[in-house]
Amino acid sequence: MRQIVLDTETTGLDWKNGDRVIEIGCVELLDRSLTGRHFHAYINPGRAIDAEAIAVHGISEEFLADKPAFAAIAADFEDFVRGAELVIHNAAFDMGFLNHEFDLLGRPPVTESCDGVIDTLKMAREENPGKKASLDALCERYGIDNAHRTLHGALLDAELLAEVYLAMSRGQESLLMDLEETVSEESADFAVKEARPALRILRPSPEESSAHDAILADIAKANNGKCLWTQAMEET
Repeated sequence: MRQIVLDTETTGLDWKNGDRVIEIGCVELLDRSLTGRHFHAYINPGRAIDAEAIAVHGISEEFLADKPAFAAIAADFEDFVRGAELVIHNAAFDMGFLNHEFDLLGRPPVTESCDGVIDTLKMAREENPGKKASLDALCERYGIDNAHRTLHGALLDAELLAEVYLAMSRGQESLLMDLEETVSEESADFAVKEARPALRILRPSPEESSAHDAILADIAKANNGKCLWTQAMEET
């Protein structure tokens, strides 16, 4: 199972109003383990960056002046995520921006190259209704060190989100492991039962049967003619 944990930074909050992607960060998970492979790019958006956005990610127009346009990194990014399941916090935001960038280039949306999208914001809200679901809040909840996160950054946030996602979904993994262990234990128990020798049936001798009947008669006599054993035998 190949998954790509992804994050972006942008010039503002709405691609429909002309905002653009300025940073992409991705890390790779293979069978729920970080591989060390990543994709990271700063992008020159060809437009101004909102002051509010700069306050969040600290990326200025001057810093991006010599960076490539999205068209220059699109193919490499698409190759990196192709065939993988994407893991994104607030997926609608990032995918809206990325699909718009590809649309501007006349290319199919990113979702056509990938094997589905997991939204960790939606996961967090479903698992803990009413509680804060920001990346910082989730790091605190799952004991993940984010002290070095003074500003948002696509690659750093993707790395933190990968740890958050693994912690959030570990319960599902444990459930599957417990189920497998239970099935294995039941199978082993069944095998033990199958291996047991057949039980020997020992029938009483005539003398033992007579002695047993005499004891039951004494019990009935002492209880006004009532003996549960005798009644049960009669009913069966």
